[in-house]
Amino acid sequence: MSGHPWPLFDLRLRTPRLELRLPTDDDLIELARVARAGIVDPDRTVFLLPWHKLPSPAFERQFLLHWWGERGRWSPTAWSLALVVTDNGVPIGVQELMARDFAIKHVVNSGSWLGREFQGHGLGTEARAAVLALAFDGLGADAAESGYIEGNAASARVSDKLGYRVSGDEVFAIEGKRELEIKVRCTRETWRRDFVPVTIEGLEPCLSLFGVGVLSPDDWATF
Repeated sequence: MSGHPWPLFDLRLRTPRLELRLPTDDDLIELARVARAGIVDPDRTVFLLPWHKLPSPAFERQFLLHWWGERGRWSPTAWSLALVVTDNGVPIGVQELMARDFAIKHVVNSGSWLGREFQGHGLGTEARAAVLALAFDGLGADAAESGYIEGNAASARVSDKLGYRVSGDEVFAIEGKRELEIKVRCTRETWRRDFVPVTIEGLEPCLSLFGVGVLSPDDWATF
């Protein structure tokens, strides 16, 4: 076998200012520090699950367990690619791309967060543009879906700039309060592919892990 047995470690998405890749354990420790320093004001709701409000050290331990668990649950039919967003090599947040039955549906979803000190500079737009390029140009997706809690103007702006359109909404009960999630959808036709230039490296060996192309017994086996 040539190359890394888990080729996703060699996958790189680059924008003018950012690099996105799988995080190391050292990156995870730094990401936990960034999240602990603050993502949003304490009285705002932006996540369906308020994981960022756990006390320390439970917060850091659950943070690590979540990441390790996501990696261990990977399957070509149900995957979640959680990438560390780095600026000059420094972890500043997370951009995630996920799908179920991608080989059949050709639809992905996404989620993200940046440390509060890194917000407001267009970095969230670049990070989302990177995974849209991976989804559409790299994996051949037909559509990308996402969502944001009503009132999250920053996420709404990112979605609008990159070509998402509102596709519906759903009511959730979060911490005893009624919250409305606005659902958005981007297709090949609406995607603004030239808004942010993106380069992708190391994708070819990863394609079968995403359920793209032929998945042979040499690529994936279960016990």
